[in-house]
Amino acid sequence: MKNNNLFAALRAAFPADLDSVAVETDQGQNYSWRDLDRASAMIANLLVSLDLPLGTRVAVQVEKSVEAMMLYLATLRAGYVFLPLNTAYQSAEIEYFIGNAEPAVVVCSRKNFSWVSQIAFKAGTRHVFTLDDDRTGSLLERAAHCSDMHEVAHSDADDLAAILYTSGTTGRSKGAMLSHGNMLSNAQMLKSYWGWRTPAQGGDVLIHALPIFHVHGLFVAIHGALINGSKMIWLAKFDPRLVLQKLPEATVFMGVPTLYVRLLAEPGLTLEACKNMRLFIAGSAPLLIETFNDWKARTGHTILERYGMSETIMLTSNPYLAADGGRLGGTVGFPLPGVSLRVRGDDGQDLGAGEIGGIQVKGPNVFKGYWRMPEKTREEFTADGWFKTGDVGKVDERHYVTIVGRSKDLIISGGYNVYPAEIEGYINDIPGVAESAVVGVPHADFGEVGVAVVIAKPGAQLDGQAILARLKSQLANFKIPKRCEVVGELPRNTMGKVQKNLLRDQYKAAFTKA
Repeated sequence: MKNNNLFAALRAAFPADLDSVAVETDQGQNYSWRDLDRASAMIANLLVSLDLPLGTRVAVQVEKSVEAMMLYLATLRAGYVFLPLNTAYQSAEIEYFIGNAEPAVVVCSRKNFSWVSQIAFKAGTRHVFTLDDDRTGSLLERAAHCSDMHEVAHSDADDLAAILYTSGTTGRSKGAMLSHGNMLSNAQMLKSYWGWRTPAQGGDVLIHALPIFHVHGLFVAIHGALINGSKMIWLAKFDPRLVLQKLPEATVFMGVPTLYVRLLAEPGLTLEACKNMRLFIAGSAPLLIETFNDWKARTGHTILERYGMSETIMLTSNPYLAADGGRLGGTVGFPLPGVSLRVRGDDGQDLGAGEIGGIQVKGPNVFKGYWRMPEKTREEFTADGWFKTGDVGKVDERHYVTIVGRSKDLIISGGYNVYPAEIEGYINDIPGVAESAVVGVPHADFGEVGVAVVIAKPGAQLDGQAILARLKSQLANFKIPKRCEVVGELPRNTMGKVQKNLLRDQYKAAFTKA
């Protein structure tokens, strides 16, 4: 019986020369393909030695490192379920994720061990390890005693491989369940669609400058390089000058719009610096047409913008080959091979070219549902099996897809989902606050940022900066609004509902150029 374990497919794509460089870090370290194989085997054997049941969740909140990637690969090859957590999450958020997912293993940074382990053990987690970005921690110390030979666990295509938490518009986080088949189908399709060059064709080299707790950096970038046997230039954190220094050694770069904006601010970004590059890919947030045009003028390259979600990985992409139609700024291209996409109105009817409605999708990449939320899963799928993305958009006569906005009030800031209801809940708990509304407004660097508009209780005195400072002790930094206004009243309709569209209009120029 065929093994559909994602790791088995990635491992099969490793080059014949296992001693060639697979990952080169910004600290001057080189990891060979043999290193990736052996180290992931040792960590997998450590996990297996813990006598974990099938389907065990392994929750990970650590800084970016090659060893963290090896832990991900080890979890796959051992047949367990990987649960990446944003390093910015604070105690209240971690407590929810661990309580909801019930992982048997939690891996965290040593600096956070005291409070993370307390939360984990209280929730019933049996094992808590540490892993730091300097190749230290109890995980590696324990794995060092394990064999570097490991037979990849057998997985069916529908077996769960990862859970990615994505907040709901109600503020309650949902765990999107991705299977081995979801991720493998997407990786194989993107390898072809984006024209990845095998070592025999001269080879591609990827600059990996993204975080690895996110679909973009963990799945799209890492899977793309590994399933093609391509070397990665690994940057622990995005540094525009270091990226420019490494461009002559690379051929592929993936980034969120923020990274492109910051690279454009560097005088070293020139045609000469980019002459060896084959492809620049952008996603996770809307790319402003100004950025798209400036990049083309400065580098001679046209950014390829694509569209995906935690629940589906990649859904659409502008074409790689000019013969397939060219890359149009402001669009996210065509539905990818194997992906079906339709736009429907509120009445459930299909809309014609250029008409704006809710985007629904279907395909082998679409997730299994939300972890322990059967009712929410049923709500998000149509009776005929299409996933309602929650995005609003249109498809033109040439079949290019354009995302117009998000349903409800979702804000995408720097590539991360920010849900106003969650932020409003924390603001409303602050003494003296009567009510709050958080809206997203355009921002050249982050795509969108939040603005909080707050009403004080009678007799209370509120300070916007103090409110933001308090939020920073409770929530991840990317969720914190960039501005907080204290006002006398909020605009409402006849039913008393706050009209957020009016607030967005009022503050839409708060961060844009004059």
